[in-house]
Amino acid sequence: HRSRRKKTETHTVVFLNGLLLSSHSLTTSHPPSLSPSTTDSSPSYLFAFLQEIEQSLASPASAQQQTVASPTAAAQQQQPQTLTGRFFRCLFADIFYSQLILISALVILLTLRGLLFTKSPNFHPKKWYTPLLSSVALSGLLSLSWQCLFLWNIAATAKATIILAPLLTFSVGIFLVIYGKTFVPGIGGPLILFSFAQAIHSWLFVTRRRREFTFTITALSTSVLPPRTRVIAVVSSILSVLYSSFLAAGIGGATATRKGLVDILFISLIMISLAWTMQVLKNVQVVAVSKAAYAHFANYDVINACDALCTTLRSQLGSVCIGSTLVPVFVVIRGMIRTINRGGNSSDWTMYASHGDCAWVANHMVLVGNRYGFVHVGVHNKGFVQASRDAWQEFRRTVGLEELVDADLTSSICFLSAFGIGAISALTAGIWEFNIHKDYFFQLTLYAFVIGYFVGRVSSAWLQACVMAYFVAYAANPEGVNFDNTISERIARQNVEENKRLADNEMRQPEEEQEITYM
Repeated sequence: HRSRRKKTETHTVVFLNGLLLSSHSLTTSHPPSLSPSTTDSSPSYLFAFLQEIEQSLASPASAQQQTVASPTAAAQQQQPQTLTGRFFRCLFADIFYSQLILISALVILLTLRGLLFTKSPNFHPKKWYTPLLSSVALSGLLSLSWQCLFLWNIAATAKATIILAPLLTFSVGIFLVIYGKTFVPGIGGPLILFSFAQAIHSWLFVTRRRREFTFTITALSTSVLPPRTRVIAVVSSILSVLYSSFLAAGIGGATATRKGLVDILFISLIMISLAWTMQVLKNVQVVAVSKAAYAHFANYDVINACDALCTTLRSQLGSVCIGSTLVPVFVVIRGMIRTINRGGNSSDWTMYASHGDCAWVANHMVLVGNRYGFVHVGVHNKGFVQASRDAWQEFRRTVGLEELVDADLTSSICFLSAFGIGAISALTAGIWEFNIHKDYFFQLTLYAFVIGYFVGRVSSAWLQACVMAYFVAYAANPEGVNFDNTISERIARQNVEENKRLADNEMRQPEEEQEITYM
């Protein structure tokens, strides 16, 4: 009886001290001495101990041969990464809120100083604000109209966007070159060149099959929108218009005083804040809508997009801010590498298979930050860098899917639509201001173009979110019942086109070598 009592007391001590004592102590008649290490009730110790017991019960023979790492080492390996990710998420969220407060205070001070306390004879508020604010409101109306047209006829709206965006950009460039003075034509010239680049890429290098595949995927991914998606899209567009108008008031206040570099610095800070805030607003919408769409494509679950939006704002804003900072930079750098690669008569397949310096940078940069990581941020509540890596590695597990996803035109269509909206806003504000007050027409053209572009990007975020969720859900389970053979057939066709291109290049190389030999 005494032996059983001692065993019971020992078992109680083991249980109360976090299950850290081995089962061997249950067979002894003396209670073990409790050290500081055994009284630690950390969850990591408990998890490691229970996992070890589970493995020993499942396979006793193999458990004796394996060397199990100590729980302390495992905790030391995992804890710094979790703390670091949490630190940066909280840091970026705090920076975002802080810049909102500081920029708002700066805008209010500049508006009061420029319009109430400083009277400038050369600045007329009605002549300055009316064209700019009208163009901002026009950009919101155009964005909402584009959404309605896209839902009505995807193919026709996308084709019109591809054709009209370069023409509108060219019109803005010509307007600045013809009527601008001093350095203004230096801004219009690059716009003209960029419009030519847009036209050449959209009209000549984008094949018909690639466009049709994009239209098909877009139609499939938007056939059943998550509940309240349209509400989020409309409210986001209205918020972008209101916030842009608020910042335009501060820009006008800084313009009214004309105090040299100080006001130029204030205007630059306001424009940088506008760009980052609009990116965050767009990507918050992407995370929320893609989470709801992914649930439908993966499991036929129905998630309210507004509920997903509340979750994003409450617990995932830091990751969204990190992604909003990294993705635009990485997209520009990777786009330049792809352009250089295309200039050498190569394709994206060559870049993926190459180990050169630029190709290596492009292939590893996409693992650090890509737009598809926002889907994993919303669905799995991961940090943005880890979410980007996991999402892209899922694409690489299916042969040909990485190249197919990278060649998708949805992001290009959204970009061109935003560029077209910005160009229309710029022409509206610039021509209006040129007729009533020529001194400020260039500034208003530039501000209206930037604001219109970001308003257009915010309004098209829901479309990009649905397409990204479709691709990520397919990569996670290609055999899902919610997917047809559209992607698999396109991958097979893509392989045939690449093999044909490689065969043509092999035929050209001997001919070129022969010509060089005879010369």
